[in-house]
Amino acid sequence: MSQLQPTTPPLSIAPMMDRTDRHFRYFFRQLSKRALLYTEMITTGALLHGDRESHLGFSPEEKPLALQLGGDDPKELATCARVARDWGYDEINLNVGCPSNRVQKGRFGACLMAEPQRVREAVEAMKAAVSLPVTVKHRIGIDDLDRYEDMARFVETVAAAGCQRFSVHARKAWLHGVSPKENRTIPPLRYEDVYRLKVEFPHLDIEINGGIRDLDQALGHLKKVDAVMIGRASYEDPYAWADSDRAIFSEPRLPSSRGEVVVAMLPYIEEGCSRGIPLGRMARHLLGLFAKQPGARAWKRHLSENVHLPGAGPEVVEAALARVPVEVVESKPVFRALA
Repeated sequence: MSQLQPTTPPLSIAPMMDRTDRHFRYFFRQLSKRALLYTEMITTGALLHGDRESHLGFSPEEKPLALQLGGDDPKELATCARVARDWGYDEINLNVGCPSNRVQKGRFGACLMAEPQRVREAVEAMKAAVSLPVTVKHRIGIDDLDRYEDMARFVETVAAAGCQRFSVHARKAWLHGVSPKENRTIPPLRYEDVYRLKVEFPHLDIEINGGIRDLDQALGHLKKVDAVMIGRASYEDPYAWADSDRAIFSEPRLPSSRGEVVVAMLPYIEEGCSRGIPLGRMARHLLGLFAKQPGARAWKRHLSENVHLPGAGPEVVEAALARVPVEVVESKPVFRALA
C-alpha cells in the first residue's frame, strides 16, 4: 500500500546517478523517516530487458519511494509504470532534466523540454496504466528555449495530461558544450521563475530544486512553493538534514546523533555482507556523515583504506567511528529555527 500523504511531501531527495541506490536510501532513512526518496534514473530499456531485482529491489524501510524513469516511448513507459506498481513503488517520475550526451542520444531527459506534447503523451500513457502519482522533473529551460514563457507552456501542456507535481531544477541546461557536472553549476539559478510558476499555476504542486544547502534555505523556499528537492547537499553533508522531520514535517521525534546513525546501520551492513554485498558498496554512502566535523578526515580515511580488504565487514565501520571524537559522535543537531 502506498505510504505517500494525500498532498505533496514538502521534502524529497533528488534522484542522482551513482548516488541514490538502495544502500544510500536505507542510510538516509536513519536521518529522515518522512522525506520522499527516489531511485537513480532507470531507462525503460534497462527495466524492460535488464535485471529487475538489481534495478528495482528495495527494503521496506525505504518507503515512501519513487521510481524515476528515463524514456520517451509512451507504450514502454506505461509498461514500466505497471512494473513499478507491481514492485510496490509509491510514485513514477519522468526525467525531463538530465542533459548528458548519452541521455540525449536516447532522445529523453532535458531534450524533451522541446517536445512538451511528447511528454504529455508519455504522462497520459502512464496515468492510464496505473493509479500511482505520475510526476515530472525538469529544468527551467534548455539552450535558447529558456524564457519563463517557454517553461510555462511546457508545464501547461503536460499538466493537461493529469500531472499534478512538477519538480523544477531552477537552472537551464545547455545540451551541447557543457558537461552534466557543469550544468549543475554554470547556468545561474533562477528561483524567481519557479516562484512565478506557483503563482500562475496555483492548482499544481510545484517543487523547487537546485543549490539548496541547508534547512534554513529549504524553509525559506517553502514559503513560496509546495516542496523542496535536495540534491548533492544530501549526499555531501547528509547530517545537515537530520532534523528535517521536525523542521519540515513537524514530527516530535528527536533526531539521532551521528553515532546512533552508524549503530543503526551496522545490522544492515552485517546482513548485506552475509549475502555477499561488498562492504564498500554500502559504506561509501557514509563517508560524508561527519562532514565539517572534527574527526571527519580520520573517519573517511579509515573507511576508504579498509572497506575493500578481504573479509571486511561492520567492524571496519565501528573502527572508523572510534577515530571520531566522542563529543562529535554523541552530539545532535540544534536546528536554529527550532532552538
